[in-house]
Amino acid sequence: MQNNDDSKTKYTHIPVLAAPFIDGWLTDPDGCYVDATFGRGGHSRMLLSKLSEKGRLLGLDRDYQAVKEGQRLEKEDARFTMCHTDFAGMEHVLADIGWSKVQGIGFDLGVSSPQIDQAERGFSFQKEGPLDMRMNPDEGQTVSERLKSVSERDLVKILRDFGDERFAGRIARGILKAVHAGDMETTKQLENICFHATPPKARHGSTHPATRTFQALRIWVNDEYGQIETAVRCAMKHLEVDGHLSVISFHSGEDRRIRDFIEAEVHPCKCPREFPICVCHKTPTMAWVQKKPIRATEDELDGNARSRSAMLRIAKRVA
Repeated sequence: MQNNDDSKTKYTHIPVLAAPFIDGWLTDPDGCYVDATFGRGGHSRMLLSKLSEKGRLLGLDRDYQAVKEGQRLEKEDARFTMCHTDFAGMEHVLADIGWSKVQGIGFDLGVSSPQIDQAERGFSFQKEGPLDMRMNPDEGQTVSERLKSVSERDLVKILRDFGDERFAGRIARGILKAVHAGDMETTKQLENICFHATPPKARHGSTHPATRTFQALRIWVNDEYGQIETAVRCAMKHLEVDGHLSVISFHSGEDRRIRDFIEAEVHPCKCPREFPICVCHKTPTMAWVQKKPIRATEDELDGNARSRSAMLRIAKRVA
């Protein structure tokens, strides 16, 4: 169990796409809402500022530092409740507190700025630290531990599927060679492998050669895509009619999955196109409020460079 006392630690955290995210999330000031990825609470605090005294907000996070921040907010605002769980655990939490339906659920996916900024968490190739990358440091194996038992074939697939890495084969071979030599324990060791495994002509573009590999391994070690699928399906099920689902994603793999999960509920009919009428009798349960992703404005980009890749989609429950 982590015993770090971070109560006095301060982080600079600017919530991305804050105004459109909150506007897409909030439908009734008296309603019940879920912040499925509390982080450092920027979005939660903004939503609370718009809720009435009757409104309620539940925060979820698996990061122990995020939970500590949420517990502080609990003491400040009786309308807020914090739970330590991954967002795939939403189903059980809602059952425990007796919320069968809610008016809005928000997801801000990916890794948070404070997590990136802490070298000991191992999320950033720009900082020397242990090769960890777990969202919850109390659960599961670190990246360095898991790499010791993965096959080259599986690692190539991970880098391609989760990172869209063009040079997955070269990088996977370089990583496993270093693992077998005992030289794959830190972020800088992994960054160095990625750099030298990338062809010289591709090393100095706008994206660092290690970016996609770090993304892929983080998604893999935290089962992020499995978590997303479970949580988004649960969220859609627990929305009231006209309740809104707002989701911020940060790369194409996340965004495609969010779009496809929602689209399957917006257009559920499985009948062949040549059929003149629907015979499967599947009717929509969701409708798009904002299908085309909302992106950061130039003003936001000037103040928060990390919002550059953020994409917001919004949908609502219709039945």
